Amino acid sequence: MALIDTKPTAAPKRRRYFATLLRHPLALAAHAVLALAVATAVLASVYPADPLKQNLMSSLMPPSLKVDSLPGSQAALPAFMGTDALGRDLMARILLAIRISLAVSSLAVFIATAVGVFLGLVAGYVGGVLDSVIMRIVDALLSLPFVVLAIAVVAAIGPGLVNVALVLGLTGWVTFAKLVRGEVLRIKQYSFIEAAHATGCSGKRILFRHILPQTVGIILVNATLTMGQMIISEATLSFLGLGVPPPTPSLGGILSDAQQTFFAAWWIVVFPGLVLMAIILAINIAGDFLRDYFDPAEEGAL
Repeated sequence: MALIDTKPTAAPKRRRYFATLLRHPLALAAHAVLALAVATAVLASVYPADPLKQNLMSSLMPPSLKVDSLPGSQAALPAFMGTDALGRDLMARILLAIRISLAVSSLAVFIATAVGVFLGLVAGYVGGVLDSVIMRIVDALLSLPFVVLAIAVVAAIGPGLVNVALVLGLTGWVTFAKLVRGEVLRIKQYSFIEAAHATGCSGKRILFRHILPQTVGIILVNATLTMGQMIISEATLSFLGLGVPPPTPSLGGILSDAQQTFFAAWWIVVFPGLVLMAIILAINIAGDFLRDYFDPAEEGAL
């Protein structure tokens, strides 16, 4: 009987990733939660209830499975998660808030990744004065609390979806720059980089064709972990009234509105809080899994 190599390293990368994931139930559950969050964000508009429609007759209704729990609404739906102080369906608002949070944080992570990776590559490869200038800027920004810096900038330019994403992205690039610079300093000492120099490859080709692909793993891991930080930061800004402006729902904004009615309507705090906690926890677990997956030293553990 022919022997079949069943090692994960012999399979294609995609099959190897999923084979590794199946051996880690916690990481698999985190991926499932994230997939559900993305599906919820994409399909949020399918839910028939209007997240912006006010109905004071249904103010502060508790969670219910009764179809008539939203009197006067256009669609006869149960208030699965209850209603807020203005009679708006809480489940519809949370579904849309997930979309807003993921959209803002994804744009912020994209901006932070693009800026940080580029500056990290340049600083590590060129070195000299340019490296010193970029790293001093990184050190200065790292010395400031991230959320405080974001609050100061948003307060200056004003709230809004795009503004919040820009602020979070342009204040969150520093970790990417620092990590990528360290990787470049390590990789450019390898013999294949010296061989590329010897064959006459340009610095641009060496940087983007030989060095950058070697940093994809650490970039992906940091982007995943940064995603959770961006979601928390967006929720914090919205909670303080500096993020997504009303009436557009956001998880932080819903929690902020619930401050006045917490003791009378626990569901307005519990449900968005649990959703926010589940998403952040899933992102952190998935990030830890990716870190171990891409780290050669941890390959045997996986």
